[in-house]
Amino acid sequence: MRRMRNRVISTVGTLFGVAVLVFVMLRAIPGDRITAGLGTEAAALTPAQRQALEQYYGLDQPLITQFFSWLGNMFTGNFGYSARQQQSVLDLTLHSLPVTFELAVLSILLALLIGVPLGMLAASRANSPRDTLGQLVSLAGLSVPAFLLATTLLSIFAASFGFNPNGQGFAMLFDDPLLNLQQMLLPALVLGFGIAAPILRTTRTAVLEVRSDDFVRTARAKGVPERRLQVKHVLGNALVPIVTMTGLQFGYLLGGAVVVEQIFSVPGVGRQVLLGIQQKEYAVVQSTVLVIALAFVLVNLLTDVLYRVIDPRVRAS
Repeated sequence: MRRMRNRVISTVGTLFGVAVLVFVMLRAIPGDRITAGLGTEAAALTPAQRQALEQYYGLDQPLITQFFSWLGNMFTGNFGYSARQQQSVLDLTLHSLPVTFELAVLSILLALLIGVPLGMLAASRANSPRDTLGQLVSLAGLSVPAFLLATTLLSIFAASFGFNPNGQGFAMLFDDPLLNLQQMLLPALVLGFGIAAPILRTTRTAVLEVRSDDFVRTARAKGVPERRLQVKHVLGNALVPIVTMTGLQFGYLLGGAVVVEQIFSVPGVGRQVLLGIQQKEYAVVQSTVLVIALAFVLVNLLTDVLYRVIDPRVRAS
């Protein structure tokens, strides 16, 4: 009970801190909703016209009033309104969040398919050529910028193979599954390659630690087949740090795929935040970032639950 109460208090405090931080940072950016909407024509506004627009957008109110007014509306389900999209922020988020979630799931699956086997391969013989290969793949994933890899793959596939499904209108998963998966392939590959690097390193370190334990030597001495030993005994006991890293990276993907979503024209929450910043639509950015923070917290809670499922020692504690 105490652990649950502390977790709830921590979650509320985190979300409130994120709300304050994003509110202050948005106001620190030069310009406002009026100049973003009118551009150079904003300079021709008379004081009376500008005052009327400030009243319309609520910019004439004190910052503390604006903050708690927005926060209070959030609790009632009013996330704000996007003048650019002519839609409520809630509707925009309900449309874009599943897209980002799908992209994150595909990216994580690709990252696990790359990182875990290569990590185990590298750990099977430390300081050997296969270990060096794994380290090089990890280094490449950490050092190559996502925007560079994304533009390179997009250019190669479009020019050499005529493959550019992202040039069409985006297809939702349940509307056109085949086109949707084609449009998600390259962005998921770009993100998955970058995330595979920390998963690979985490897997290598965890597997090396488990391989040195007494129960592994005992199982090998009893004649347990090597494949079963590696999968059930070694990898099974190394899952906790791997799950931790995967959960962190998944939470990052829910809000950190802005550049990749923009390059591939994927209408996710990251691109929604970016467009909101460009248009100075405070409600769009504030509410969407808060939803992303909530999703990140929920992913961490799910990760804690998985600890108890895969490790009896955690359940016992």
